[in-house]
Amino acid sequence: MATFEHVTFIRATPERVWDALTSEQQTADFWGHSNVSDWQVGSRWEHRRIDGSGVADVEGEVTEAQRPTRLAMTFGEGTVAAFDIEGFHDIVRLVITHTDLPEDQYDNAAHGWASVAANLKTLLETGRTLPQPPWKMNPRRS
Repeated sequence: MATFEHVTFIRATPERVWDALTSEQQTADFWGHSNVSDWQVGSRWEHRRIDGSGVADVEGEVTEAQRPTRLAMTFGEGTVAAFDIEGFHDIVRLVITHTDLPEDQYDNAAHGWASVAANLKTLLETGRTLPQPPWKMNPRRS
């Protein structure tokens, strides 16, 4: 098992980053899926397609929810994704940590999280997302 960590800096407040990570509409915009939950510890969350099908490609449970500094949830089978949101002057340091990754999923997770973080950063700083969806940003899959 492996752990992946990605750090980015975003010109935003911790509250804006938290709200973007927990908003169905904003996650649809920057992630290409809606993250759906009431974001209470123990609640279910779904990573739902935005094509109207209602299909959840990933499901899990919210394990930590401390607005606006930390959000964590189980992510599929046995892995945990956590977002640490640290305010620093007029920016946020966002640390995404994905633990208990099977070794054969590490590269996909690394490309996926980097793409999602870049799209989130761009959306919060410019009001628009990058021109390609996150799943098309992996140079090995182009």
